[in-house]
Amino acid sequence: MSLPKHLAIIMDGNGRWAKVRGKPRTYGHVKGTRVAKQIITECSRLGIQWLTLYAFSTENWYRPQGEVSLLMRILKRYLRKETENLLKENIRVTVVGETSRLPKDVREALEKTIQATSRCTGLNLVFALSYGSRQEIASAVRALAAEVAAGNLPAEKIDEALLSEKLWTHPAPDPDLIIRTSGESRLSNFLLWQAAYSEFWFTDVLWPDFNQKNLHDALGSYQQRQRRFGRVETSNEKLPDQTH
Repeated sequence: MSLPKHLAIIMDGNGRWAKVRGKPRTYGHVKGTRVAKQIITECSRLGIQWLTLYAFSTENWYRPQGEVSLLMRILKRYLRKETENLLKENIRVTVVGETSRLPKDVREALEKTIQATSRCTGLNLVFALSYGSRQEIASAVRALAAEVAAGNLPAEKIDEALLSEKLWTHPAPDPDLIIRTSGESRLSNFLLWQAAYSEFWFTDVLWPDFNQKNLHDALGSYQQRQRRFGRVETSNEKLPDQTH
């Protein structure tokens, strides 16, 4: 089996990593950003087409204001420092989530990076920022309901494909593999619809300790799996592509 077309990662454990070292949580976030840069570069080198990083959830807004502010500063600094490198590596950046909730300076930095990399044809790097999958699905349902109410869409025409087109992640394919670090084994409101047939790889490694070997271990595990999508594969039947 080849590499996943779309890899998604729940980057978890920054705060715990810092705590066991007697450091503030913010120290873990800084280290975690450096790790993210390394993993992005490696995914690009490997030829993975889509990489979605769960960088900041809708629930993360409830963290202490000082921590949230630092996370926003880290993001803005990353975008300003790394845009040139992203261009050199032919990486296209997009974002999914309620970006209107982000500070104005962060939104501006995001827009500059998105515009600067819009013509890149290599890795599609998606940052899930102020993202929540339940909120995303509700937004898609509201959009479809509005079309029905306006008389532009018969309700009986709504199907899985049409709903998928209304999700914030469209037109990205569904993730083939989802990695979560730090020993937790849950999705935490991440890509709930899109993960219907995703493979999962959980590790106890905290995100700041995650490295290229861990990434390769996850990809190697994925390559050993047979994806049947609820069906039974026969020797002369190829299973369908489950992307939207």
